[in-house]
Amino acid sequence: MAPTLVNVAVGVLLGLALLGAAADRRSVLVVALAAALPDLDAVASLVVHGTTNALLHTLLLPGFAFVVLYWDTRYRDRSWLAARYGWYGVRVAWVTLAAFVVAGIGLDLFGSAGVALLYPLHDRFYTVAGRFLLSSDEGVILTFVDSGELLPLESPGTTAEHHVATWVNPTPGTGLETGLERELHLVTSGWQLVVVATAAVAAAVRLRERGDR
Repeated sequence: MAPTLVNVAVGVLLGLALLGAAADRRSVLVVALAAALPDLDAVASLVVHGTTNALLHTLLLPGFAFVVLYWDTRYRDRSWLAARYGWYGVRVAWVTLAAFVVAGIGLDLFGSAGVALLYPLHDRFYTVAGRFLLSSDEGVILTFVDSGELLPLESPGTTAEHHVATWVNPTPGTGLETGLERELHLVTSGWQLVVVATAAVAAAVRLRERGDR
């Protein structure tokens, strides 16, 4: 799974791109927290086995939120969200949902650990693995499309047999035991550091232009 700091960085970049006039310190912070929120399911794994990358990485949560938000802002005669927070609140809500799905869940879906997309209805983890390149011998090689299917999913196992190691719960059944090495990964590669640095600089510049401190 991607380090939480990288999820946050991608969420910030997404927020800066989509918030438009609603981009300020408060809204960017909300979007960043939404991108980090799914990783909190690692804490739940101390109580319920196998819930890391499952409990809060399921698409059922944002799916329900999407239905409620769409109904309130598109079908109701008078939107509760718009009446209370105006256009600002509506824009922030939609971008927050996008950050939760894309930066919080999507980034981990493309990692080796995988994500339980339909938990708790279905406890199997899924991951997307592939490559896209141009070869002088073989031409275009696109393994993200297999047998006509876009983004074929592979599975590393179920919640009962596949453990996603985190700083909170590094080994299956660790719980709150002491004497074990715990590693909090902030960035694990050069490209991740570039993404984090870019998000920090972009947010600083954007907020400074708006006069936020």
